[in-house]
Amino acid sequence: MTDPSLVPVEIRMHRKSRLLELVYENGESVNLAAEYLRVYSPSAEVQGHGPGQAVLIVGKERVNVKEIEPVGHYAIRIRFDDGHDSGLFSWQYLRELSDKEAENWEAYRRRCEEAGYKRKAPEAPA
Repeated sequence: MTDPSLVPVEIRMHRKSRLLELVYENGESVNLAAEYLRVYSPSAEVQGHGPGQAVLIVGKERVNVKEIEPVGHYAIRIRFDDGHDSGLFSWQYLRELSDKEAENWEAYRRRCEEAGYKRKAPEAPA
Protein backbone atom coordinates (compact mmCIF):
# COMPACT_ATOMS: atom_id res chain seq x y z
CA MET A 1 0.00 0.00 0.00
CA THR A 2 1.32 3.44 -0.93
CA ASP A 3 1.96 5.93 1.85
CA PRO A 4 -0.54 8.76 1.18
CA SER A 5 2.09 11.39 2.05
CA LEU A 6 4.10 10.26 -1.01
CA VAL A 7 1.25 10.87 -3.45
CA PRO A 8 1.33 14.32 -5.06
CA VAL A 9 -1.96 16.21 -5.11
CA GLU A 10 -0.84 18.07 -8.26
CA ILE A 11 1.56 17.25 -11.07
CA ARG A 12 2.51 20.04 -13.46
CA MET A 13 4.89 19.95 -16.39
CA HIS A 14 6.57 23.26 -17.13
CA ARG A 15 7.72 22.60 -20.69
CA LYS A 16 9.62 25.86 -21.22
CA SER A 17 11.78 25.31 -18.15
CA ARG A 18 11.71 21.50 -18.59
CA LEU A 19 10.66 20.99 -14.98
CA LEU A 20 8.20 18.52 -13.54
CA GLU A 21 6.55 20.03 -10.46
CA LEU A 22 5.09 17.78 -7.78
CA VAL A 23 2.89 19.42 -5.15
CA TYR A 24 2.12 17.53 -1.95
CA GLU A 25 -0.77 17.81 0.49
CA ASN A 26 1.46 19.49 3.10
CA GLY A 27 2.13 22.32 0.60
CA GLU A 28 5.61 21.16 -0.35
CA SER A 29 6.48 21.72 -4.01
CA VAL A 30 9.32 19.85 -5.71
CA ASN A 31 10.74 20.57 -9.17
CA LEU A 32 12.64 17.86 -11.04
CA ALA A 33 14.40 18.54 -14.34
CA ALA A 34 13.40 16.44 -17.36
CA GLU A 35 17.06 15.56 -17.96
CA TYR A 36 17.40 14.33 -14.38
CA LEU A 37 14.25 12.20 -14.70
CA ARG A 38 15.45 10.79 -18.03
CA VAL A 39 18.95 9.81 -16.89
CA TYR A 40 17.56 8.30 -13.67
CA SER A 41 14.59 6.59 -15.32
CA PRO A 42 13.61 3.43 -13.45
CA SER A 43 13.52 1.52 -16.77
CA ALA A 44 15.67 -1.52 -17.46
CA GLU A 45 17.30 0.47 -20.31
CA VAL A 46 18.80 2.79 -17.70
CA GLN A 47 18.94 0.68 -14.53
CA GLY A 48 19.84 -2.64 -16.16
CA HIS A 49 18.35 -5.94 -15.06
CA GLY A 50 20.17 -6.24 -11.76
CA PRO A 51 22.50 -4.57 -9.27
CA GLY A 52 25.53 -2.89 -10.81
CA GLN A 53 24.11 -2.94 -14.34
CA ALA A 54 23.05 0.72 -14.57
CA VAL A 55 23.89 2.37 -17.88
CA LEU A 56 25.22 5.92 -18.22
CA ILE A 57 22.76 7.84 -20.39
CA VAL A 58 24.26 10.98 -21.95
CA GLY A 59 23.17 13.65 -24.40
CA LYS A 60 19.84 14.32 -22.69
CA GLU A 61 20.45 17.95 -21.71
CA ARG A 62 17.67 19.09 -24.05
CA VAL A 63 15.17 16.30 -23.46
CA ASN A 64 11.67 17.28 -22.46
CA VAL A 65 8.54 15.54 -21.26
CA LYS A 66 5.99 14.90 -23.98
CA GLU A 67 3.27 13.30 -21.86
CA ILE A 68 2.55 12.11 -18.33
CA GLU A 69 0.23 9.16 -17.89
CA PRO A 70 -1.13 7.91 -14.54
CA VAL A 71 -0.54 4.22 -13.82
CA GLY A 72 -2.97 2.92 -11.24
CA HIS A 73 -2.74 4.71 -7.91
CA TYR A 74 0.99 4.17 -7.49
CA ALA A 75 2.95 5.70 -10.38
CA ILE A 76 3.20 7.75 -13.55
CA ARG A 77 4.65 6.87 -16.93
CA ILE A 78 6.67 9.72 -18.36
CA ARG A 79 6.92 9.84 -22.13
CA PHE A 80 9.99 11.83 -23.14
CA ASP A 81 10.36 13.60 -26.47
CA ASP A 82 13.35 11.36 -27.35
CA GLY A 83 10.95 8.39 -27.50
CA HIS A 84 11.80 6.88 -24.11
CA ASP A 85 8.67 5.79 -22.23
CA SER A 86 9.35 2.46 -20.53
CA GLY A 87 9.99 3.58 -16.95
CA LEU A 88 7.24 3.68 -14.35
CA PHE A 89 7.99 6.38 -11.80
CA SER A 90 6.37 5.21 -8.55
CA TRP A 91 5.49 7.79 -5.91
CA GLN A 92 8.21 6.27 -3.70
CA TYR A 93 10.83 6.54 -6.48
CA LEU A 94 9.90 10.16 -7.23
CA ARG A 95 10.31 10.98 -3.52
CA GLU A 96 13.72 9.26 -3.51
CA LEU A 97 14.78 11.23 -6.59
CA SER A 98 13.67 14.41 -4.87
CA ASP A 99 15.38 13.63 -1.56
CA LYS A 100 18.66 12.62 -3.24
CA GLU A 101 18.66 15.14 -6.08
CA ALA A 102 21.90 16.96 -5.19
CA GLU A 103 23.72 13.70 -4.45
CA ASN A 104 22.43 12.03 -7.64
CA TRP A 105 23.32 15.01 -9.85
CA GLU A 106 26.85 15.04 -8.44
CA ALA A 107 27.22 11.29 -9.06
CA TYR A 108 25.88 11.71 -12.61
CA ARG A 109 28.27 14.59 -13.40
CA ARG A 110 31.18 12.56 -12.01
CA ARG A 111 30.23 9.51 -14.12
CA CYS A 112 29.96 11.71 -17.23
CA GLU A 113 33.39 13.17 -16.54
CA GLU A 114 34.92 9.73 -15.97
CA ALA A 115 33.42 8.57 -19.27
CA GLY A 116 34.89 11.61 -21.06
CA TYR A 117 31.49 13.15 -21.77
CA LYS A 118 31.17 16.93 -21.43
CA ARG A 119 27.60 17.95 -20.71
CA LYS A 120 26.23 20.72 -22.91
CA ALA A 121 24.27 23.67 -21.63
CA PRO A 122 20.59 23.12 -22.47
CA GLU A 123 19.19 25.42 -25.13
CA ALA A 124 16.21 27.54 -24.24
CA PRO A 125 13.08 25.92 -25.68
CA ALA A 126 11.49 27.67 -28.64
